[in-house]
Amino acid sequence: QVQLVESGGGLVQPGGSLTLSCSASGSVVSIQNMGWYHWAPGTQRELVASIFGDGRAWYRNSAKFRFTISGDNTKGTVFLHMNSLDPRDTGVYYCGARTDTGQDYWGQGTQVTVSS
Repeated sequence: QVQLVESGGGLVQPGGSLTLSCSASGSVVSIQNMGWYHWAPGTQRELVASIFGDGRAWYRNSAKFRFTISGDNTKGTVFLHMNSLDPRDTGVYYCGARTDTGQDYWGQGTQVTVSS
């Protein structure tokens, strides 16, 4: 079992920045990769960025050149540095982790609101 706790959400003006943090506990050694997901009302939860054990990162198109994912899977920590935020980035951001057995775990989510 892996437990994930996110923090760092809040209200930010368009063009502003936020950094989200996620910390895992439990069977951290089993984590293969970690990522951040975005959900907004009326949409499905979508992967925004992920980081693999070898340090490789993947971003969805809307996050490229604006967001940076960092962290250490072996320590169960992952961050999402978000710049040039747009109202369309508003929503709940979930930290996710996949273990070496293919099991997915999720945090409770942290709200990000981009508004003037």
